Amino acid sequence: MSDERKITDLSGFVWSVADILRGRMKPSDYQRVILPFVVLRRIDCVLEDTKQAVLNRAGSLPPGVDVKTRDMILSGAAGQSSTLYNTCPFTFETLAAQNPAQLAQNLTAYVAGFPERITDIFQDKFNFPTWLKTLDDAGILFSVFDKFRSIDLHPDEISNIEMGLLFEHLIRRFAENGVADNGDYFTPREVVSLLVDLLIANDCEALSKSRVVRKVYDPACGTGGMLSTTQMRLRALNASVVVQLYGQEMIPESFGICQSDMLMLGHDPRNIAYGNTLTEDGHARETFHYMLSNPPYGVDWKDYQKPIKAENARDDAKAKHQSRDYDGRFGAGLPRISDGQLLFVQHMVSKMRDDAQGSRIGIIMNGSPLFNGSAQSGESEIRRWLIEQDLIEAIVALPTDLFYNTGIATYAWILSNRKEDRRRGKIQLIDATGERFWKPMGKSLGAKRRAITDAARDQIVAIYADMLNGDGEWGEHSKILNAATFGYREVRIERPLRMAFTVEEARVPALLEATAIQKLDEDEREQVVAAILAHVPRARFMDRALFDKALKSAFKREGLKVGGPVMKAIWSTFGETDENAEICRDAKGAPEPDVSLRDHELVPMGEDWRAFFEREVKPFVEDAWVDETHLDHIDGAVGRVGYEIHFNRFFYRYTPPRPLDEIDGELKALEAEIAGLLKEIAS
Repeated sequence: MSDERKITDLSGFVWSVADILRGRMKPSDYQRVILPFVVLRRIDCVLEDTKQAVLNRAGSLPPGVDVKTRDMILSGAAGQSSTLYNTCPFTFETLAAQNPAQLAQNLTAYVAGFPERITDIFQDKFNFPTWLKTLDDAGILFSVFDKFRSIDLHPDEISNIEMGLLFEHLIRRFAENGVADNGDYFTPREVVSLLVDLLIANDCEALSKSRVVRKVYDPACGTGGMLSTTQMRLRALNASVVVQLYGQEMIPESFGICQSDMLMLGHDPRNIAYGNTLTEDGHARETFHYMLSNPPYGVDWKDYQKPIKAENARDDAKAKHQSRDYDGRFGAGLPRISDGQLLFVQHMVSKMRDDAQGSRIGIIMNGSPLFNGSAQSGESEIRRWLIEQDLIEAIVALPTDLFYNTGIATYAWILSNRKEDRRRGKIQLIDATGERFWKPMGKSLGAKRRAITDAARDQIVAIYADMLNGDGEWGEHSKILNAATFGYREVRIERPLRMAFTVEEARVPALLEATAIQKLDEDEREQVVAAILAHVPRARFMDRALFDKALKSAFKREGLKVGGPVMKAIWSTFGETDENAEICRDAKGAPEPDVSLRDHELVPMGEDWRAFFEREVKPFVEDAWVDETHLDHIDGAVGRVGYEIHFNRFFYRYTPPRPLDEIDGELKALEAEIAGLLKEIAS
């Protein structure tokens, strides 16, 4: 049986517990019961072989031994490299033989037999005592417990990797059965494996040495799947490599699973922090060799924006933009409030090591961080910072329909602050969306209809490692581009304001509603209106200068002094744009811009905006000009700098339309079929 089939069958059996819960609990609460029981049964199986040795050793400990020494001795007796043991005489098997009426009490005692850190997971994160009482009150606790007792989760039967897959299958089912989608898209293992292989592709030689230590971090670690997969693949390269795993998670159940998994993998569970990474950095003073993540997509950060904005240190932005020397994690910019993915990117960059080894980052995101936001927007400024700091090595466009609860397009970003010489100043784009890189699944799992094969994963990594660039069988899927290719200057194109004016009594009420007119006293308002109606000709003025002359003459005759705001209110009321009118000019004789005709042109980075304007704009709009006060806030030059990455621009493949004869033939065949059906109905 394949591993995938094995885990699918196992998750189906575990999920059958829902049949017992149905009608007694809300579907959205099923996970509150199932997940802690799976974790508890797994630990019970892990400790099964050494249970008696732990009990014997616990009974021989001298009175008053300190907690640290006790944990070390009993974990050793349990054969665990981390703090994992249980001093309660019960196991799942012996619990089943006890009085069912005392099962809730006995399970509580069993959980209390773990070290404090594990007990806290069950009490605080899983809220296990409360759910035990709920099940007991409903009279179904023993049935649920007995279901889990029948599952063999011993490590000889189910590996740590398979346990991770089991949790992820279950979480996918929870998402499909009443748990609201919050933008958390669980990452399939083949995608995680690809991400890890891309991260370590250039480090194989360094990783093969002795006494190698690698610190790995996931700021949105979920149940820890990315971390455990990274450890597995690193140790496949070098069994002696020391891997230290760190993470942070804000969903209590996922955090509890991850901490439990870290214990069973022999890691310090304290390295998994609890809380919102963006507001409560659980590893504030740490840096890491490898970082990888699949942060939530399209989830807003409005409810916790205050601490994030506090870290958006934009004082002296011009100077700080030249380096990574921001006071807070989010100094490069803030993305739109509806999507925090680029906040996670900045957070991870802030944890890069500043030594010879440096750091590498792999992060899965949807398409919005590539191109959302115009020049000088938060998204564009973050891209600008990443690109001008030369941190982006490659971006891989992945096949659609890879994820369990979304079919959207996703991209794997690879960042490094220690690029190889051949990659400096360049970004590699890899289009892995084609049929060569995926296979259809025999049976869809939620929205997941495709999988990246091992061969396809190896090929993508080879394309990346070999820096293929547009040539050969596989090179057509890759482009190596200068970083400046993705930059532009947004120059503002103005056209002159041309207005015609006609005094009409029907427009007077609108004039009286104008703010500047309202500020006059009642007598002044009446005098202004009377002067206009009595002395300004009713002809259509095609030149504002002549209209102004007529207005001033009318006011002079009535002895009125009218200020600029009132004149603007009069222009707005009696005027309208007319392309045949004369250009309106300011006091210095310069043409005034028509805001309604304002446009922007994106001048490729490195090209002179004057030459671009003369070639691309002037021949088509003769009276246009560039607003030379529209400046970039960093370099002070004309045109605001922006960056965007559009895959279609580099990998677009033209598909010619089908021949008209073929389309016409299909239409005639359909017409004949419809006619036949109508004939059958009529008869």
